[in-house]
Amino acid sequence: MGYTGLLLSLFRLNVGRFYIQLSSEPDRPRVLKAAQEHYKPGQVLFIGVTDRINPRWETPEEIRDRVLEATRIIPVESLGTTDDCGFSPFADDTSTTRDTAFAKVKSRVEGTLMASNILKV
Repeated sequence: MGYTGLLLSLFRLNVGRFYIQLSSEPDRPRVLKAAQEHYKPGQVLFIGVTDRINPRWETPEEIRDRVLEATRIIPVESLGTTDDCGFSPFADDTSTTRDTAFAKVKSRVEGTLMASNILKV
């Protein structure tokens, strides 16, 4: 089962928030459309806008564009942003440096704010 198939199963659960790995997804519109078809009113989709495995820092403009891309498919009131897979809190995880993690979070916050200003929300 692909990632989209897994999401469809997850949307059947009685939960209010979903955290979707989307930044590293090669076909983001396909995943967003699948989510649009299956999420329920009142549920919030937190979309991954930074790839924590890739050491390259996303720019705030890239984050802004990913948020705006998502709002063309999912209503803005049902969206939030997050990082793909989250940053591990464990000291033995050396795949992402602390500086990189903080830079990615900073870009996420700035880019989300930029999109929010454009969307006037």
